Amino acid sequence: MTLLIMGNILWIIAHSFKRILPNFRNALGSAGKGAVALSLILALVLIVTGYRSAEYISVWTPPYFLVHINNVLMILAIFVFALGHTKGRLRGRLRHPMLTSVKIWALAHLLVNGDLASLILFGFMLGWAVLAVILINRSESWSAPDPVATKRDFVLVFMVVSIFLLLSGLHWIFGVWPFPRGF
Repeated sequence: MTLLIMGNILWIIAHSFKRILPNFRNALGSAGKGAVALSLILALVLIVTGYRSAEYISVWTPPYFLVHINNVLMILAIFVFALGHTKGRLRGRLRHPMLTSVKIWALAHLLVNGDLASLILFGFMLGWAVLAVILINRSESWSAPDPVATKRDFVLVFMVVSIFLLLSGLHWIFGVWPFPRGF
């Protein structure tokens, strides 16, 4: 559990470094980018290792129907995440699509995982995404981008379906069936 917590803390520090200490980050120049990238890789290794090796400590037992809500929220999270990578008419509607998708993803996983390691992992990620939005909003102004042709939104739908199927397959490969039993 210690590795998981350390990884989450390092993740938050690395992502917040630019916002909390902007002058110091700018003084580092390109070396700062490399240091942040290495910190994030180390954070991911610690998070994955810590989560996979954590003892299962049940905190609560999620009701079965939450699996359905989780899957709907995951499709929504993927849709919102994909908004950040497209240029269709829908893109300009949301300022922080990737961070919003992390919030939805974390909430969805908090609903269906009642063990302590999951509560720590997804709780930290939800808290980080909320903190990141606050820090970005305080430091930068924003104006919605000009939307482009609607046909770009079809690319968005294709991305959502493809990514959802890919992530579902990866869950299955790693031993977690992401759908209700019998599906």
